[in-house]
Amino acid sequence: MSDLLDAQVSHLRQQLHGADPLDVLRAVADQFAGKAAFSTSFGLEDQVITHLIFAHDLPIEVFTLDTGRNFQETYSTWSKTVLKYGKTIRAYYPNQDEVAALVERQGPNGFYESVDARKACCHVRKVEPLSRALAGQAAWVTGIRAEQSANRTGMQLADWDETYQLFKVNPLLDWTWEQTWAFVREYSIPHNPLHLQGFVSIGCAPCTRAIKPGEDFRAGRWWWEDQSAKECGLHHAAAPAEASAPALTTQ
Repeated sequence: MSDLLDAQVSHLRQQLHGADPLDVLRAVADQFAGKAAFSTSFGLEDQVITHLIFAHDLPIEVFTLDTGRNFQETYSTWSKTVLKYGKTIRAYYPNQDEVAALVERQGPNGFYESVDARKACCHVRKVEPLSRALAGQAAWVTGIRAEQSANRTGMQLADWDETYQLFKVNPLLDWTWEQTWAFVREYSIPHNPLHLQGFVSIGCAPCTRAIKPGEDFRAGRWWWEDQSAKECGLHHAAAPAEASAPALTTQ
């Protein structure tokens, strides 16, 4: 990581250290003035952040990646959220030609056949649309929590995302599942009913199941694969970066 970029990341971490999620989001909105976006998949954590952004009218764009294979319960949660807050959630969709080529190449359920096939599906339906969604943004807000997986345990409240060349901020990083639920109930935030059926991490319908007692949070995603790697390609632990970062404003 370059000295300048390292200093900017350190400054951002220091500024956000100890702040509650709302203050983190307010700082992001101030620092990145119209160039901050939040990606929601309508899971419990994402609903908390959406509530904070919408209820406090923060200038952070909220968007979702509609893979075309989501649960109906996810669409229902999306609809209820828009109705509750009267705000827009922008949708990004996979490229139609790329989906057609993918299905022609591996069939509609080819992702079950190998890790590479599954990652190819994730790339077409999620990674490429995310690249379009984040284009021109300076900061990316996520609903990541550290306890969700071993990979996420090593993440920071704020970091530089080498893949998308922007700052990445995780306001709920230190929250527990119980803490997240308590907040949702306190503020009557719409939530995906699948959470009450044992689904803690909700993605595409063919690739998500409820977890069993004692299983970790990501066990319900791509359960037929090696349990050591449970990411679709959107989130990675920080890697060394050699890039120029957008300038941070100081308070």
